[in-house]
Amino acid sequence: MSEAHAPLVAALADDALIYAQRLGEWISRAPQIEEDMALGNIGLDLLGRARSLYGLLGSLDGTGRGEDDYAYWRDEREFRHVHLVEQPRHDFGLEIVRLLLVASLDVERYAALASSADVELAGVASKAVTESRYHRDHARLWTLRLGDGTSESHDRMVSALERVAPYVDELFEDTAVEVAAADAGVGVLPSTLKSAVMRFVEDVLAEATLDGVPSSRWRSRGGREGLHSEACGYLLAEMQHLARSHPGATW
Repeated sequence: MSEAHAPLVAALADDALIYAQRLGEWISRAPQIEEDMALGNIGLDLLGRARSLYGLLGSLDGTGRGEDDYAYWRDEREFRHVHLVEQPRHDFGLEIVRLLLVASLDVERYAALASSADVELAGVASKAVTESRYHRDHARLWTLRLGDGTSESHDRMVSALERVAPYVDELFEDTAVEVAAADAGVGVLPSTLKSAVMRFVEDVLAEATLDGVPSSRWRSRGGREGLHSEACGYLLAEMQHLARSHPGATW
């Protein structure tokens, strides 16, 4: 298989790794202990996905690097994840809205990638789509609970939707990397997934008595090119600190 789609695999892996890191921050901070475990388990699913994708990436990009090399020894500008997954942990309602968007996209994206011409990527995608359906359902149930709950929980969900709105368009942007992968029969254009993803999201929000994702006066862009927000540097500093403090250490 040509290594031309290595950047696509890197982007998928980075999305999963960075969001896994953010979800891990909820352990001991979620509203109840069961939710500590639930978000932690979703994060572990994403971490496992990232590990599989980094393993594939090492053979595609010709470097032979392993998962730790990609996670701990790249600098900020080398990461290719979208801005939404790197944003700081905030209100629990915001996390649920973020998870609803990310998981809804992952369901559609990995369902399409399960037919990829790269059989290894297709294999990862087949497992990922099953996991993502669970993640999406978990976010859906919490969205209904919070949106159609108390006046305070409803208002917090409204605020959460306003905060994530600027990051939605980037999820469906067709970059040169994704166009090349789609042309080769390996990838899928994010723009072709937008209708199904947003239809599901908007239906859930309507059921939760929420008006939907509002329009935004500005939008984020550049994550796939390695241009990140301030939050990314702090996240990577924490995630990479131990490995960089003790290079070569094993345990």
